Amino acid sequence: MLGGRVKTLHPHIHGGILAERNNPGHLNDLQTRQIQPIDLVVVNLYPFEATTADNPGLKWKEAAEVIDIGGPAMLRAAAKNHERVSVLTAPSQYDTFLQALARGDAGVAYRRQLALAAFRHSVRYDTAISRWMAARLDEQEALELAVPHHQHHQRLRYGENPHQQASWHAEPRAGWAAAQQLQGKQLSFNNLLDLDAAQATLREFPEHEPTAVVVKHSNPCGVATCADPATALERALAADSTSAFGGIVALNQAVDANTARQLSSIFLECVVAPAFTAAARDLLATKPNLRLLTLSAEAAAAAASRQQIRTVMGGLLVQEPDDQPATHRSWRVISKVKPSAAQLSDLLCAWRVVRHVRSNAIVVAKAGQTLGIGAGQMNRVGAASIALAAAGEQARGAVLASDGFFPFDDTVRMAAAHGICGVVQPGGSRRDADSVAACDELGLVMVFTDRRHFLH
Repeated sequence: MLGGRVKTLHPHIHGGILAERNNPGHLNDLQTRQIQPIDLVVVNLYPFEATTADNPGLKWKEAAEVIDIGGPAMLRAAAKNHERVSVLTAPSQYDTFLQALARGDAGVAYRRQLALAAFRHSVRYDTAISRWMAARLDEQEALELAVPHHQHHQRLRYGENPHQQASWHAEPRAGWAAAQQLQGKQLSFNNLLDLDAAQATLREFPEHEPTAVVVKHSNPCGVATCADPATALERALAADSTSAFGGIVALNQAVDANTARQLSSIFLECVVAPAFTAAARDLLATKPNLRLLTLSAEAAAAAASRQQIRTVMGGLLVQEPDDQPATHRSWRVISKVKPSAAQLSDLLCAWRVVRHVRSNAIVVAKAGQTLGIGAGQMNRVGAASIALAAAGEQARGAVLASDGFFPFDDTVRMAAAHGICGVVQPGGSRRDADSVAACDELGLVMVFTDRRHFLH
């Protein structure tokens, strides 16, 4: 009816698809209404994407006519009843299905895979329609990504730069959407990126070890652990006080008055911690633009994902997060000189931080404090030069971590000249022997982790 707009929305169709064959009541209904059970549903949805692609002049009515209604309803009904019904959504599935049918392999397990493919197909279809409409009603909403469990959370003032529009999509009760903002201006696009980088670095350190992380432009510029949060923050800020200006601070302990005094002594964008004492809140209230956030362990855990998604031209890249706990138990000491307990602790601290520094990355650390960080350089020697220059005289007796292997021994020799006593790196270069030989010649410890930590 309605000129073909309504064809399949009928009990004879959906009853046949949704009936449970082992349910006497369902079977009775089928018999009473003379409905035949349906075992296979094959749906090719109206070609909305093909019709709207590269067609900026397409009228609303023309687009509406290729929005399928009955098709998605049938495939969703069939996918729901996958215990009994097979559903196919693309011609590319036909041969495989026929082969499985011939082999007798088209059972429940196979039908579950078909059901998953059907729901994914439905998501993509509805997303394409939503994007087309949003682009014509509101440019901001057109930025929405096809990630169904992330809802539109808030419109941002702008993106990385004032001329870029941006919006924030989030899981409602997880991660930063579940954080409580106690004071300060609205979070910005860059704030959220830096908060994420700070929290990722902070998670490397046990909760019972007071730790402070300072981040600037998505890179940690100062990290320190100590007996109390105030001292940890003092050392983290001292690691690179110049870069800390205008940065983000993350702490894994409640902010007390002593910690708050230090936070109020420097211009910062955001501070995130599990809690703030009343005295700390009073002290930091004198800086009304400073964004204070509390993030519970539960909210952070709820946001844990087995996928990282990044956009590239015309698509998405999806990978597992690099979040395996850092431990020295699987490390290999390659040098003749063996690390002391203190050196091993420093090497672990540097290794925990370097995985969160943009590649090529070098971190110099000692006594639970970073002293110099070289980030995002096109060659490893350049990153080491920056880190060692930042550490200065403090590099003597410190250790150095590299997120990737050394293709030559030049970085080792530079580190030794600055007084570095130990190096931790993934290993895996064809010229590893040269770097190991340089360590043995110069009396340095060298440890291989057998795990690379590039961060692009």
